[in-house]
Amino acid sequence: MPRSCMIMADVAQAHDGSLGTAHAFIDAVAKTGADAIKFQMHIADAESTTREPWRVKFSPQDDTRFEYWKRMEFTEEQWQGLRDHTVEKGLKFLCSPFSLEAVDALTRIGVDAWKIASGEIDNKPMLEAMALTGLPFILSTGMSGVEEIDTAVAMIKALDVPLTLLQCTTEYPCPAENTGLNVLPWMRDRYDVPVGLSDHSGKIWAGLAAAAQGAQMIEVHITLSRDMFGPDVAASLTPEELAQLAEGVDFIEAAMANPIDKDKMAASKADLRRMFGKSIVAARNITAGTVLEADDLSLKKPGNGFPPARLDDILGRRLLKDISTNQQLSEDDLES
Repeated sequence: MPRSCMIMADVAQAHDGSLGTAHAFIDAVAKTGADAIKFQMHIADAESTTREPWRVKFSPQDDTRFEYWKRMEFTEEQWQGLRDHTVEKGLKFLCSPFSLEAVDALTRIGVDAWKIASGEIDNKPMLEAMALTGLPFILSTGMSGVEEIDTAVAMIKALDVPLTLLQCTTEYPCPAENTGLNVLPWMRDRYDVPVGLSDHSGKIWAGLAAAAQGAQMIEVHITLSRDMFGPDVAASLTPEELAQLAEGVDFIEAAMANPIDKDKMAASKADLRRMFGKSIVAARNITAGTVLEADDLSLKKPGNGFPPARLDDILGRRLLKDISTNQQLSEDDLES
């Protein structure tokens, strides 16, 4: 059964500016059962200044965040290679733009959808430029309140492009109490669009819970190892954990898509019921004429005789014939 909840692995800047590492991420994600991989296209001169503060001052080789974004840049040809490699591996290719220049480049390269980062939710010129492609929008809401989300959703709906809205909390890692799983049904009801979870917990549990709520997308950060360098490692899944998430989502979807009828299920387990159930048997050798009392009887496997539920009906009845220890009682043994 095709998966209805897309699982997207966000590499973000985990490649640390290494093109080879970026390609290694594609190979690793392709083995996990995930559906899509996402990068971020940062063009320093188009989106930042040297005054941009660090979220986390983690890089010993970059004096400013602007220099860090510079080091994260790939050429358009290199991005095209990443996109082609992704398609070759059977994954969807997404890349979040952070400038109009990035939108233009990614339009030429080709993406399967536009993933809009939380900080770009009110960037109307960029949203309008992306809408011209007609590609679906995936919008994160990690730093936004209701009024801002209302405005963004109305703007995107007016642009007439498909929209998936992601609950997200911009914390790295995000603790369980701030994950906001309660927001998913609220978003679905309020905006009448597909919803999902962009999860920064670094665990598989929130994604599985979101899938059980019918989420149509789960986005998680990916790291090749817990020992990798970078600010997002603690908020990321390893490939092994991502594979567990994908397996779990498939299990949940199969369970939710196949409701059971308890009566039909019970009927199909009749043989097992006889095997695992118990029957009323003699607790000792009992002679004919005995009026049966509780001490005369026991409950033992297999369950192909009188069931335990009939015990009260049998107590006080008289035996018509001798029975031996552990012998199952039958109607022919008892006086009417």
